[in-house]
Amino acid sequence: MSAPGYSLVTLANGVRSVRSHAEAETFHPVIGPEAEAEALYVRQLRLRERLAAHTGEFVIWDVGLGAAANALTVLRATRDLPCRVRLISFDHTLEPLRFALQHGEELGYFGGYEQLVAELLAERKTEQTIGPQRVSWNVHVGDFPTWLGLADFKSASSGPTLTASPPLPAGEGRGEGESVGNSTAPVPAPHAILFDAFSPAKNPEMWTLPIFTSLFRRLDPARPCAMPTYSRATLLRVTWLLAGFLVGVGHATGEKDETTLAANTLALLDEPLDRKWLERARRSTSAEPLHEPKYRQAPLTAETWERLQAHPQFQ
Repeated sequence: MSAPGYSLVTLANGVRSVRSHAEAETFHPVIGPEAEAEALYVRQLRLRERLAAHTGEFVIWDVGLGAAANALTVLRATRDLPCRVRLISFDHTLEPLRFALQHGEELGYFGGYEQLVAELLAERKTEQTIGPQRVSWNVHVGDFPTWLGLADFKSASSGPTLTASPPLPAGEGRGEGESVGNSTAPVPAPHAILFDAFSPAKNPEMWTLPIFTSLFRRLDPARPCAMPTYSRATLLRVTWLLAGFLVGVGHATGEKDETTLAANTLALLDEPLDRKWLERARRSTSAEPLHEPKYRQAPLTAETWERLQAHPQFQ
């Protein structure tokens, strides 16, 4: 069953998922969309616990909307809680989501949210009350690095690389004055980030040090925020540390015995990286961050090693 650019595939465990022909990538390819999102994001971010104790709006940035499995799993897992959730999704296209909605029954994770997603696709925003939960959902379609304020962003094949834009004026690092989708309301700083871009080898544009440095600047220091991802790569962990995050070992999911969790407070990390990990990183042949959107593997430079040793997490 296929459509231009996408098709349904059956994983080894019998679960259905979406495959992108252009990227030659299957979304959530091991344990399936819902199970991966539950393990990687819902449980690891302690979303039920945090939402139950939270007053006011809880903001989630969904970086890599894709077919919306992560966002919908988060909503379903917390739908019995009296809470207000604001989802802000980012992706360069809505086509995988349109395709997935057409095959929602086979995919299995759309049940009860078809109308919500249909409205999101039509208007790029939606707001509904489902049980005791109030959901506001906006989607920004475009280039995420550009949205973050990175100028001269080009793919590696086009020559020039990533250059940081001038520093943001005071306050703009927390999103004031920006808009998402059709809304002109400011984009609030997140309490949680679902980061689910294709791998660095496949999509290096989304894994550079300038990207995560700019992302870290968008956090509110007074608002605890955590961000998991499926990778445990040393390169990724070094990148997040140099960007300003505190970084820890993440929960196992699927075939991965570890993932990675970053945060702006140690209170959200169960197992922060320690100096033993730091020494392993020093010996790694693939630890130096990507400074431009071109994938390569390299050991730490002397300058990066010095910066890592000075990171507050290792003091």
